[in-house]
Amino acid sequence: MEIRKVEVPVMADLHARGKQAEFLFWVGCAGAFDDRYQKVTKDFVKILAFLNVSYAVLGKEESCTGDPARRAGNEMLYQMQAFQNIALFKKYDIRKVLTICPHCYNIFKNEYPDLGAGFEVINYLQFLDHMILSGQLILDPQALSNVSVTYHDPCYLGRANDIYFEPRSILKKLTTNIVEMKRNRSFALCCGAGGAQMFKEAEKGDKEVFIERTEEALQTGAKVIATACPFCMTMLTDGIKYKNREEDVKNLDIAELIVQSLNI
Repeated sequence: MEIRKVEVPVMADLHARGKQAEFLFWVGCAGAFDDRYQKVTKDFVKILAFLNVSYAVLGKEESCTGDPARRAGNEMLYQMQAFQNIALFKKYDIRKVLTICPHCYNIFKNEYPDLGAGFEVINYLQFLDHMILSGQLILDPQALSNVSVTYHDPCYLGRANDIYFEPRSILKKLTTNIVEMKRNRSFALCCGAGGAQMFKEAEKGDKEVFIERTEEALQTGAKVIATACPFCMTMLTDGIKYKNREEDVKNLDIAELIVQSLNI
């Protein structure tokens, strides 16, 4: 099945017609503006269309969660952005939020409640794994059986929110050829871009974190480094280029691997 064109519903349009979507799909800054991560956004939307999920996006009304501002120490800007988002969610009676960025997921789930937010937050890997386990999304374990995959645990999914099972559960439905890095799960090394590091110059040191992590990934011999975070994708893609391995090693999001498997 090939999905050629997907019409993405917008929350304001549904609201104007008196309709309500079950989920708000929060695209996030990277999903909206980063050329590479836009591909992940599009692939996740293809999966939502394939599953006939009731969802909508905010479109031009979507702002930043305020996570980068808070991590960089600008608490006032963070609270301004957070209160603006909470008010918008209440306007549309949004009760379930799907995220593809771990940073958005973490701040919505763990920090927005302090400001009065009361919506449920679901990371897309949790959502996809539920769809697989419930039989609504059936993947072919032979589709990528000839591809060796290693998975990098994003800090804001793993150590911050204990999401270790779901990504591996999904990958096991895609391929039997999964190899773990020597540091994984709660011991996984950061990609180097968390805590607002993405937006500042590197500090002095013997080696940058993203190079260290890329080296660990390459040591597995895997041909695909699977990720689930826009920051991780940027850093590991840069690491692969730094090591001159972009011809034989690919950095792909788990949503992209699912779309490849489904051929949609």
